[in-house]
Amino acid sequence: MVTTISAGYHIPVMLDEVIEGLAIVPTGNYADLTFGGGGHAKKIIETLSSGHLFAFDRDPEAATIAQSFTDKSLTFIRASFRFAKEFLNFYGVEQLDGLLADLGTSSHQIDRSERGFSTRFDGKLDMRMDPNFPHSAQHVVNTYRLEQLTHLLHSYGEVANAIAIAQAIIQARDQAPILTTYQLKAIVEPFAPKLKVNQYLAKVFQAFRIEVNNELIELERLLECSVELIKPKGRLAIIAYHSLEDRLVKNFFNTGNVRGEPQQDGYGNLLRPFVPLQKKPFTPSIEEVHRNNRARSARLRIAVRVASPAQIRSI
Repeated sequence: MVTTISAGYHIPVMLDEVIEGLAIVPTGNYADLTFGGGGHAKKIIETLSSGHLFAFDRDPEAATIAQSFTDKSLTFIRASFRFAKEFLNFYGVEQLDGLLADLGTSSHQIDRSERGFSTRFDGKLDMRMDPNFPHSAQHVVNTYRLEQLTHLLHSYGEVANAIAIAQAIIQARDQAPILTTYQLKAIVEPFAPKLKVNQYLAKVFQAFRIEVNNELIELERLLECSVELIKPKGRLAIIAYHSLEDRLVKNFFNTGNVRGEPQQDGYGNLLRPFVPLQKKPFTPSIEEVHRNNRARSARLRIAVRVASPAQIRSI
């Protein structure tokens, strides 16, 4: 049996679409690389018979929730999903029937002021998924050079006036260290368009969060590693919440690499290890967005593992 998931932690996004898309084999082995509040994991476990789910999360609060799961079909591993291959090999699992990654921050993390993820609450400028990480957003904001700050704001936040914001941050920290979310918010807010202040601030905070947690680098490693982790005809499901993540997933599914550069064999077949279930991503229904507004930007892409180009036509 699995205990009830805390409604205040995180509502699983596109739950039915994920379960249907994974096409779960009741006797198979699966991995949920972003356990969070356990919503997706709970549903996967209910679908298994003699199969097993390996769940990963580096957040200690997710580990506490996992302790409430008494079903022997679950093994929780408190670690980043970049170590998935090593842990699965430790447990004697060479390949999986399916893998899920729900990227981004959970509602619980966003709503905890002391975690420093949100512009809505004043708290320590932290943003670490794993509190044991050596460097928080405070370190990035207060030590990065102008070029580094400009790069992450431009590349990870895709914000206008990146260099001006970087200069303002450096000027402010020369007077006193920037230690809280509201301090950073006050520095950035004057650069935001009047009608899109919240969206602009969210992009700036996103940029620092991505940098602190190495999110895009870890996603690239996951996609590359998935080729070995998932068996032929197994499925890979990834939920992304912003264009940077989604672009990497889309490129990898379509071309076999995150750069989006198609490669073909001598017969003109694409050399890609996965074939997407559909060209466009799955998106939340209007009803789901009404129930959970944070699902509005979610994009779910699912792909099937192939062993050779000849198998593409049989899926």
